[in-house]
Amino acid sequence: MRVPLSWLKEFVDITLQPDDLAELMTRSGLEVDAVEKIGVDGSELPWDTEKILTCNILEVSQHPNADRLVLALVDYGAEQPHTVVTGAPNLYQYRGLGRLPHPLRSVFAKEGAELYDGHAEGKVKVKLKGRPVRGVMSDAMLCSEKELGLSEEHEGILLLPADAPIGLPLCQYLGDVVFEISILPNTARCLSILGVAREIAALTGTPLRMPDFIIEATGPSINDRAQVTVENPELCPRFTATLIEGVSAGTSPLWMQRRLTMAGMRPINTIVDISNYVMLELGQPNHTFDADRVTEQHLVVRLAQADEKLITLDGKEHTLTSDRLLVCDPKQALALAGVMGGESSEVSETTTRILLEMAVWEPRQIRRTAGALKMRSEASRRFERGVDIGLVPLAQRRALGLIQQLAGGIIAAGMVDSNPDPWKTPIIDLTPREVQRILGLVLSAEEIARLLTPLGFTCELAADAHGPLVRVQVPSYRWDVSLTADLCEEVARMYGYDRLPMTMLSDELPAQRSIPEIEREQKVRDLLVGAGMLEAITYSLTDMASVAKLASHEADASQFLRLLNPLTTEREYMRRSVLPTLIEALAENLNERERVLLFEIGRVYLRHAGELLPEEPRRLALAMAGARSARSWLGNDEALDFFDLKGAIELILERLGITNARFVRLTDDSRFHPVRAAVLELVAAPARGKGQPEPAAVRAGVLGELHPEVSERFGIKKARVLVAELELDVLIGAAQAPRYTPISRFPATSQDLSILVPHDVPADRVAATIRKYAGSELEKLTLIDLYEGERIERGKRSMTYSLLFRAQTRTLSDTDLTKVRAKIIKGLEFDVGAVLRG
Repeated sequence: MRVPLSWLKEFVDITLQPDDLAELMTRSGLEVDAVEKIGVDGSELPWDTEKILTCNILEVSQHPNADRLVLALVDYGAEQPHTVVTGAPNLYQYRGLGRLPHPLRSVFAKEGAELYDGHAEGKVKVKLKGRPVRGVMSDAMLCSEKELGLSEEHEGILLLPADAPIGLPLCQYLGDVVFEISILPNTARCLSILGVAREIAALTGTPLRMPDFIIEATGPSINDRAQVTVENPELCPRFTATLIEGVSAGTSPLWMQRRLTMAGMRPINTIVDISNYVMLELGQPNHTFDADRVTEQHLVVRLAQADEKLITLDGKEHTLTSDRLLVCDPKQALALAGVMGGESSEVSETTTRILLEMAVWEPRQIRRTAGALKMRSEASRRFERGVDIGLVPLAQRRALGLIQQLAGGIIAAGMVDSNPDPWKTPIIDLTPREVQRILGLVLSAEEIARLLTPLGFTCELAADAHGPLVRVQVPSYRWDVSLTADLCEEVARMYGYDRLPMTMLSDELPAQRSIPEIEREQKVRDLLVGAGMLEAITYSLTDMASVAKLASHEADASQFLRLLNPLTTEREYMRRSVLPTLIEALAENLNERERVLLFEIGRVYLRHAGELLPEEPRRLALAMAGARSARSWLGNDEALDFFDLKGAIELILERLGITNARFVRLTDDSRFHPVRAAVLELVAAPARGKGQPEPAAVRAGVLGELHPEVSERFGIKKARVLVAELELDVLIGAAQAPRYTPISRFPATSQDLSILVPHDVPADRVAATIRKYAGSELEKLTLIDLYEGERIERGKRSMTYSLLFRAQTRTLSDTDLTKVRAKIIKGLEFDVGAVLRG
């Protein structure tokens, strides 16, 4: 919420500097996010106190050498008036009239003043310099709103009210400070200037001044001229209506427009501006109906009929359900209660009779309506947090008084007030013992009463069998206070959070215990970030359209958990795979950059028939596309391929100590390229002997290049998109704690081994067999050559491995290596049918 300092000063005297006041409010629980300064010291464009002044235009004459320029004779408080050359179109009407018979106030800037360039895009600062303009010296100017930084308006000069002083520094007249305050749910009482002023008055010990609520209601009684019927009082605890006739809607005065603008609202006309002004000032939303467009001036509060139509002020037609609350007349719906008015009874330029409505609505009803129809408004924002039921008649008088003052009119005597359950003041007994129990503060009953009274609570000292207490009466504007804990919070705010005593723990902290699962998950994150990937966090909710992009056969809604009340249709089902949302994130990022590498760790939700709760395994998903390395002068623009993805996964396996992993070709998954995809499996130790069954394997995930058609459905134009989805729980469960191996002081010896292997034997099985027969002295095994073709027997392929041997206790001799080599060759022949290549 934006709160102008000048507006606050109408309610409470403030002597603190703006930054100090912001600090005070923040320390008391009213969070000030920013302090915006307009025209004063510290602002982006401070208005010079000697060079930018208020002035009066005495006379406007035609420029002798230019049709679109005029000469304005300006009184800015100096001994002699000054002539200003200007092309402001809103001064043309005064040409040739001689001395103006009425005040015409504006803003005068002397040479040397710093302003914004009114003809430049954005905010470009310039310093005013004198120069001849068509033969007439121009060393001063009359300023537009844009040149002063007040708005983007530059069609004419800024015209001030007729009673504006002459020769006053503009920073003293229009300069201001606006506080940007974050209104949290527990500070909803401060959604108004009055609410914030109450807080400041209490914190600074300064009296609070209320606005003038006195009106002259000289018209006939409203009782025979307007009527209110509330069919659902539980949804509308209070509803009031007043009538004012003979109004003339026009343009609201500058002071009101300025305050609305600084508060973040756009001025429209007198009636609408007053309605918004009262809402911002007092926190009471209201609505003005054109009385002549309300049948029989009879307002009815009722629930909508099924499929009833209403066109709101924004021009949109809404088809309503039977749980939406309306304000109607006997013939039609007029407004969506507490959210937005309807077009049929809108106040226009021809309106002369206004029916002014103010009400209090049940907060949950307004919250549901505004959320369902996506119509959050300033009014609904206040109603759904709660408003002061006791302020309604005062707000009525305040609005009527402003309308009468600025738009004329005769106010009908009286007010129609539907208030079937009047406010009953809650009384809460607060004891010093309770304050000490909750806050740790030792305060007397008198001190507690002294802290609560400035906030508007009526405090009476009393006692019970256990000792003294404070009997607190809660005012209607503190509807958020209903428990002793609420009062303790107010005591803490007034005492000062920074003054609360600090109590140290009286016991030792328990020993920190290691949680291997969490540590290994974090290790996977660190590894992938170290490999140059970025972590993404996507929604756990998706829709069938997103799932179908990846695999149409998986878009079966019956297999997914569906939310009963989804916020949007795009977030309706709990995901069964991380890939769809991660690939969408990849596609969005590829629109902005050439190379993207993402990963995500998240849960999926697998529904099982007959089970109430789903299984929620953790998955690790990877997605990458683009060049292998970032663009540089080296010119390396090779695209990422399957082996880059496989390398990232092998890094994880290596660092987690998983040595029983293998990659098996995947050929039956429509999501992936037919020959560039694999299944990651964790296998048991292979059985010894030729013809033995394959060892048992656990599927740990899939990886590969996306099928081009899938990439196209996601709108990705890269030739290759690599993705993987791994079962993180399986990988973490198979991880081994790192073991320390002493560094041998003896030299290593390397040998190459070339063998012919049947074509259907995978390379990882060959490598596992070599390690099995080589023993513990094999330090490193690397496949350095793979060949099949000419001079190689059909159905076989040549594989050459580099073997590095090292012992811990001695230097290996040629005899040792010959024995190991023979053992390896015999084992390869026995287990996989491989023979030494001649």
